[in-house]
Amino acid sequence: MLTLHDLASKLKAVEEEALRKLSENTFDEKSLEAFKVEYLGRQGKLTRILRDIKQLAADERPKIGQIANEVKQTVTQKIETLAAGIEQSLWEKNIQSERVDISLPGRSIDRGTLHPVLETLNDLVKIFYRYGFQVAQGPEIEDEYHNFDALNTPKDHPARDLQDTFYLSENLVLRTHTSPVQIRVMEKFRPPLRIIAPGVVYRHDYDVSHTPMFHQIEGLLVDEGVSLAHLKGILTSFVHRLFSPTTRVRFRPSYFPFTEPSAELDIACVMCQGKGCRVCKESGWIEILGCGMVHPAVFRTVHYNTEKVTGFAFGLGIERITMLRYGIDDIRLFFENDLRFLRQF
Repeated sequence: MLTLHDLASKLKAVEEEALRKLSENTFDEKSLEAFKVEYLGRQGKLTRILRDIKQLAADERPKIGQIANEVKQTVTQKIETLAAGIEQSLWEKNIQSERVDISLPGRSIDRGTLHPVLETLNDLVKIFYRYGFQVAQGPEIEDEYHNFDALNTPKDHPARDLQDTFYLSENLVLRTHTSPVQIRVMEKFRPPLRIIAPGVVYRHDYDVSHTPMFHQIEGLLVDEGVSLAHLKGILTSFVHRLFSPTTRVRFRPSYFPFTEPSAELDIACVMCQGKGCRVCKESGWIEILGCGMVHPAVFRTVHYNTEKVTGFAFGLGIERITMLRYGIDDIRLFFENDLRFLRQF
């Protein structure tokens, strides 16, 4: 029959074995936890010995319980001491690995820059600010009236065809130019006016020189006594500020429904300096914008007195100007978000 002395001896033997292993072996967090389960867990060595306590007399059981608690406390304290040491060691290791050497050069942070199209747009706005123009904005989803009718564009005009214009409904379109902003401003304000309307426009087109979405900036000046000479003077000065004071400029007769007379402004090719190349198709000239005197029909639409005021308007594509400034031959590069391309700017 099992005696008190036998159980006490077994408990002491387990205590000595546990303390010896804790002293002789090297533990990490995982192995120390496994050791704790092996000796103190619900199926551990200490628990298995205590299952025989029912064989003792009732008055002997409290004595064995006291001895078992002392063994468990001794082993637990040793385990906790080792655990604290492991935790301290890991903390010190992390400190060393995360230590900042202030003598080393700092880590550079990549710095973003403006997209070349936005940079060009900002430069154009700054130039026209010098001439007293103010920025005006309008919706990108337009009704046919403001996009076409009010601009003297008849129903049978090719620009209103489905192959040129994005229609959202029978009467709503994605604006094909920012000229509707001019109409909206003239509907609200009386002359004198001097505005530019930068923004995104949409057309059915996609190749190396056209995209379905691109940026335009259009200008409008209305006052008494405004003439074609004022138009030529401001736009010539604009070209000289944007490119070079020596850039040659010419105006060619053209046609736009909302201006009369109309013209296109050409500059001497920036690639070949007017000598003739592939970019200018050997002509020596590149067209950069359309312009003209505001058509009286447009003024009548917004109830301006055509006997009293005159004005001129112009429009240019931002991507086209950017391509000329930086020598870019494919407009699609602006929208592909290729970092190798963008980092050049």
